[in-house]
Amino acid sequence: MRPAPRLSLRSPARNPATGRLRFPPFFPNHRHARPFSQTTTRHHSSPADFTHAVIGGGVVGLAIARDLAQRAGGSTLLLERHAAVGTETSSRNSEVIHAGIYYGASSLKTALCIRGREQLYALCAAHDIPHRRTGKWIVAQTDAQLAALQQIHDFCTTQIRVPVRWVGPDEAARREPAVRAARGILESPTTGIVDSHALMLCLLGQLEDAGGTVALGSAVEGVTPLGFGPGGCRRGDGSGGWELAVRDASTGEVSTVTAETLVNSAGLGAVDVHNMIVPPERRKEMFYAKGNYFSYGASSPKVSTLIYPAPEPGHGGLGTHLTLDLGGRIKFGPDVEWVDSPQDLAVNESRLGQTVEEVKKYLPGLDETQLQPDYAGIRPKLGKQGAVAHGKGFVDFVIRKEEGYQGWVNLLNIESPGLTSSLAIAEKVRKLLYT
Repeated sequence: MRPAPRLSLRSPARNPATGRLRFPPFFPNHRHARPFSQTTTRHHSSPADFTHAVIGGGVVGLAIARDLAQRAGGSTLLLERHAAVGTETSSRNSEVIHAGIYYGASSLKTALCIRGREQLYALCAAHDIPHRRTGKWIVAQTDAQLAALQQIHDFCTTQIRVPVRWVGPDEAARREPAVRAARGILESPTTGIVDSHALMLCLLGQLEDAGGTVALGSAVEGVTPLGFGPGGCRRGDGSGGWELAVRDASTGEVSTVTAETLVNSAGLGAVDVHNMIVPPERRKEMFYAKGNYFSYGASSPKVSTLIYPAPEPGHGGLGTHLTLDLGGRIKFGPDVEWVDSPQDLAVNESRLGQTVEEVKKYLPGLDETQLQPDYAGIRPKLGKQGAVAHGKGFVDFVIRKEEGYQGWVNLLNIESPGLTSSLAIAEKVRKLLYT
């Protein structure tokens, strides 16, 4: 796995007298954003340091900060607790551009994946971000799995209008002779792959070009909603902005920064940020779905299409599938292993046998001696439910303004297809703040 990009970015200084962060001057050509809906007038003596504070420098946080800086105006701060952007979920996934076929017709996952997919392809083409429309085969080995494919086909063609097509046995044998699909193949031609690191570097560059400020090594340890009611009494609903306590990773010092609006896009840390703000009865628990990946070093069997097993309702993911990087290297994963900590990122080699068993169902010629542990990623989930929207276990993206607060957009359960949806998520966040 490629390391996350190491970047030289502007860093905030600190006022020793007040403990507040001092940031480099903003670009002079900022447009002024319309203020978010407020019911009271701010009473604190000095204006906020920033118009927008976005917590979390993964691909979704980068996309949001870029969108706000480019289109909403004002000033935008992106806070990332690590020394580089995108070191968590954003760089530890399959790098697949999803078609949006697995989720309910009315779900945010479907709507944002479909819109985000086209936005992502357009961005990649415009800025030479490495990507490829590989297409994806979903393969069925049993009658029950074929029925699942038929459901996906009907759903795509009659409800969400996403292209899919059946692949016959002659075509299958010609295109991917090593792949076994005993009962059928459904192809998603709009599925592809992207270099997630190059994508994040592009978003980061555009954020900075728009005058945004990126603070790396800046962990948010406290969030205080500001606001005052009649007579100057403190209300604490965000109508007066937001104050964030930020710890500098290099020095350990804690400083404060204020913003008019707050976006919680902290990924694996999003529930922690949520719980800093809401009263105890509204706090949530995060569940961590670890996915182990194994790379394949042999040149045979050769496959050039993404291969997914038919989805199994109730599973925490989409099955152990075959994906490719842009160099054509094959990798298998992710599986689903529930863990207690987001720091549990070592590949669990004991799961290799299960991976071999699952993969050989659709790739019988696999040389299992050529499989090697590669990397692992963690998917942030609000429950131990499946990713497929068939049955009551489905949990959608949570992207909303929290009741009782102003100027705060909260993002929880942003897992797959978060990368594909990132540009559409950013658009939705801006509209929540400014419409």
